[in-house]
Amino acid sequence: MSRCFVRFSLVSSLFAGLLLPSASLAQEKPDIRHQIADAYGLGSWSNVDQIRYTFNFEAGPKKAARSWTWEVKTDKVTFEGTDAAGKPVKVSYARASMPPDVVKDVDPNFINDQYWALFPFHLVWDKDITVEDKGMTADPTGKTKGKVRKVTVTYPKTGGYTPGDMYDLFVGADNRVVAWNFHRGGEAKPTLTVTWADYKTAGPIHFSTDHRGTYTGNPIHISLTGVAVKLVGASDFVAAK
Repeated sequence: MSRCFVRFSLVSSLFAGLLLPSASLAQEKPDIRHQIADAYGLGSWSNVDQIRYTFNFEAGPKKAARSWTWEVKTDKVTFEGTDAAGKPVKVSYARASMPPDVVKDVDPNFINDQYWALFPFHLVWDKDITVEDKGMTADPTGKTKGKVRKVTVTYPKTGGYTPGDMYDLFVGADNRVVAWNFHRGGEAKPTLTVTWADYKTAGPIHFSTDHRGTYTGNPIHISLTGVAVKLVGASDFVAAK
């Protein structure tokens, strides 16, 4: 896969690429990046052959439902959803050799939705980011009693579609994210504040499947449904529960 200069966007899917994880990454010093990623199952990533899920988005009148199967080892993607005109679409493609229409209309959505599913792993996979442990603070959504750890993730000011994006992760005692703020382009005021809730496990991987909060001041709800993982050598998917 290409070098990753990723940028996060709820609606327009502003990711430019996806970095293929290396088996050696999980053996680095267990700093805050690895503490969080390991809490989601990074150490077992090499056992994962495929992941599938449906990304559901609702913000006022805007709605989307996109289903994905990602064949991790070969980096092949299958998408099921609708096109801009609302017509059903199903397409499979190898990310190493994407046709122009997929590059424009499909793969950006895959990158966006995949980051919702696996963002904690990108703390380790994305090598150009800055990750800072800011200490203990309150959950901005008010859903967590007591203090949580604030971890700020900043992307480079060059590359990608919206350089300098920043995320404040609010992390519980179990090293799982309970909420986050997204700052588009590093702006001081958060563009997005949502919960990370309804955790489910599929095989060795843990997923937050429900995110509720505000996007530019308006209510938003993002969820992952039909989450399942197929392990290397297995004949069937294991559904998240």
